[in-house]
Amino acid sequence: MAKGFNKVGGMGGNPMMAQLQKIQAQMAVAQEQLAIETVTATAGGGAISVTMTGDQKCKSVQIDPEFLKDTDADMLNDLVLTTVNMALDKSRELQEKRMGPLAGGLPF
Repeated sequence: MAKGFNKVGGMGGNPMMAQLQKIQAQMAVAQEQLAIETVTATAGGGAISVTMTGDQKCKSVQIDPEFLKDTDADMLNDLVLTTVNMALDKSRELQEKRMGPLAGGLPF
């Protein structure tokens, strides 16, 4: 029999493996939380709002109807694109804030 594999659990109580399993469980919880936490970005003085989850799923795009009265399509396109990118950046920052400390605990 291979050395170290005759003990309960097959890994002989390997502390590194236990630490990895603990971090894996913490990461799973953090990912679940990211799926429900949201961030919102606005542009055009609040006329356009994009809400996104921490796992980069767009939940809503809202455009103030009053803003549409005095705006052309190119300006609207640019502002929506800018707002979506800002929301993505905020979502990534939230993800880094939640997941970054866990990655720092990896033993390699």
